[in-house]
Amino acid sequence: MTPKGAESKQAGLDERITAALVGAAVGDALGGPVEGYSPEQIAERHGGRVHGIVGPWNGDAWRTARPIAPYHKGDGHVTDDTLMTHALVRVYATVRDHLDAYAIADHLVPDLMTNPRWIPELEAEALPLHRVFLAEKWLVARIHYGHVDPREAGVGNIVNCGAAMYMAPVGLVNAANPQAAYAEALDIAGAHQSSYGREAAGVFAAAVAAASTPEATPDSIVSTCLSLAKDGTRAAIEQACETASHHTDFESALTPLREAVTPYDTVGPDYRSPSLGARRPSRLHAIEELPIALGMLLVSGGDYRHAVLGAVNYGRDCDSIATMAGALAGALGSPPPEDWAKQVSEASRLDLWEPATTLTAVTREIFERDVNRRRGHEAAFTELGGPRCSD
Repeated sequence: MTPKGAESKQAGLDERITAALVGAAVGDALGGPVEGYSPEQIAERHGGRVHGIVGPWNGDAWRTARPIAPYHKGDGHVTDDTLMTHALVRVYATVRDHLDAYAIADHLVPDLMTNPRWIPELEAEALPLHRVFLAEKWLVARIHYGHVDPREAGVGNIVNCGAAMYMAPVGLVNAANPQAAYAEALDIAGAHQSSYGREAAGVFAAAVAAASTPEATPDSIVSTCLSLAKDGTRAAIEQACETASHHTDFESALTPLREAVTPYDTVGPDYRSPSLGARRPSRLHAIEELPIALGMLLVSGGDYRHAVLGAVNYGRDCDSIATMAGALAGALGSPPPEDWAKQVSEASRLDLWEPATTLTAVTREIFERDVNRRRGHEAAFTELGGPRCSD
């Protein structure tokens, strides 16, 4: 096996974007069927830890069994995390430049409302709006029907990982520039989330950008996140990652990581019965998903399979945790196993590689625009007599 540091140094932009986007989708598909359960429940249901793609929790009764019905989670089907990620890639493909909250209003919201697509969990073609969670339907309710300023539309929504879960493309467009990724994701996420949900979107995008830096490591990614994250998000990442640093196997890390993030998580011990204070704005709290994904990245040393399986077996919102862990490991240079990617693509009836090809081309175009804009600014500033030459 190639050491992760060597993989990070050798992988180019094309490989990193592909591994990140495909890796996010594969992680999403692996985590979907065990989402909402505890590590103990997962182990009991599957006779041990999950080590790959598994079927629906309730078997053939998935269409009617509560609380999952009518979604076919499992068998390699991606969830709304991937649907939203691919939707954001389509916005980049249309705009072909950096995005803001108005781009979400002008392009993402109409796409969710008007363009039927194959929805793997429904095993049917439908509007993406009919599949996404209520926190994502908020985009349509607030922006399209409420005519709210897109920069403020996220205020009032439940505070969760809804915006963070699809921000990997922002980090990839800003590859090796975490500060720019953070700022762009915060602007975009203003249309969807507020408080620590919006902050997590910015920090996750920055993490992906940091992972895309030559010679990046899990430690350098975490350091970047800590340099940018604010309030409870920073504290939660710091505590989770300090805990993760003492483990090299996800099995031993499952309980300690949950204990580390518990003081910052508002959902509470029973994921399916949130506490009364769940998902409300706060400067003291954080979403659970991002700190755990970063923790699993540290535990795994950046290895895709290990990081994603740790995220999956953690349970709770593990499709989003595994989406984030998969994107980070992929951007770092560790791609998902080919057999997993092929199975997820076939089962979901989605070309997982096409969005990566599209985003790679757009990323290069945006970089060229950034260079031209920067040179124009330098020329104007120089003409103003701005530079001061040292003696």
